[in-house]
Amino acid sequence: MKMIIGGAYQGQLAWAKAHFPEIVDEDWIDGKECKETDIFTCKGICNFHEYIRNVKEEQRATLADKLIHQNPGIVLVSDEIGYGLVPIDAADRCYREQVGRICTELAAFSDEVVRVVMGIGTKIKG
Repeated sequence: MKMIIGGAYQGQLAWAKAHFPEIVDEDWIDGKECKETDIFTCKGICNFHEYIRNVKEEQRATLADKLIHQNPGIVLVSDEIGYGLVPIDAADRCYREQVGRICTELAAFSDEVVRVVMGIGTKIKG
């Protein structure tokens, strides 16, 4: 498993595609619009944070464990959403916390974690 993280619009997907050319466009899915089960068979997912938003809240607790066991070779591309202003809405705060917890668990399992800022990747693990 590999994780590519960064702020919004920092070039994570472009960086991932450049560094993992073996994953062709058809093998990437978009977390904004994919089916819930697609993540367990794809090679790469962009907008992983949006995938988490679309998963039923009761399934989020087991998402990281299921992904580790069912698709351990996936490349995850996600925005970091835990920085900046704290959302006023309680549901948005809960979502933000869940994304952080899921990504933390997956980063611990990942062989490599890269943070991308302004299109430049900095390896923070691996």
